[in-house]
Amino acid sequence: MAAEEGVRVVGIRPGTGPGKLMRALTLLLWFATRGNALYFHIGETEKKCFIEEIPDETMVIGNYRTQLYDKQREEYQPATPGLGMFVEVKDPEDKVILARQYGSEGRFTFTSHTPGEHQICLHSNSTKFSLFAGGMLRVHLDIQVGEHANDYAEIAAKDKLSELQLRVRQLVEQVEQIQKEQNYQRWREERFRQTSESTNQRVLWWSILQTLILVAIGVWQMRHLKSFFEAKKLV
Repeated sequence: MAAEEGVRVVGIRPGTGPGKLMRALTLLLWFATRGNALYFHIGETEKKCFIEEIPDETMVIGNYRTQLYDKQREEYQPATPGLGMFVEVKDPEDKVILARQYGSEGRFTFTSHTPGEHQICLHSNSTKFSLFAGGMLRVHLDIQVGEHANDYAEIAAKDKLSELQLRVRQLVEQVEQIQKEQNYQRWREERFRQTSESTNQRVLWWSILQTLILVAIGVWQMRHLKSFFEAKKLV
């Protein structure tokens, strides 16, 4: 799944009023939407899984819709309501944090509690596959992570926020998400360092063991040769 991240910097012109200045400052760290949108085909008993690296305490929202291939029209059409999708999410410790049956079009939400690679799997309810006689099902999937999963238009309407207040809230949540990402990268770096140190230590002990084995074999060979020569009265 491809994701794009960028920084949008808003320039400030001389003579700009305080209101516009504040508005520009709130947009200084405005990040482009981080989303993973794709579509794939799935068979009757097939399961598709995706790996998403997610920091801890981060909300993830997935939206999907399914389509069936219409042989008469030779194109994909929206799936019938009888078809459903089963969504299962596992955390890095292989614990199931979401397992639920949805309809032919739906939305699933979960919050990560452990940083790392989360596995998101989808498969259809195979009992309904007679509806398209073993054909392929096309699934459109869109995954939003972190503050990009928030619907700010709904938040503004619910909390009655002004445009400036909404921008400030967006900025605060983006900074919090950046901090989570930084903590996650530090955690990955620490885990990589521990793995490297453990590997180096094992290599060191293996080298020491090899040296001891070689020394022991050399001593044994010398004593064996000495006993052989003494038995033959050559020394």
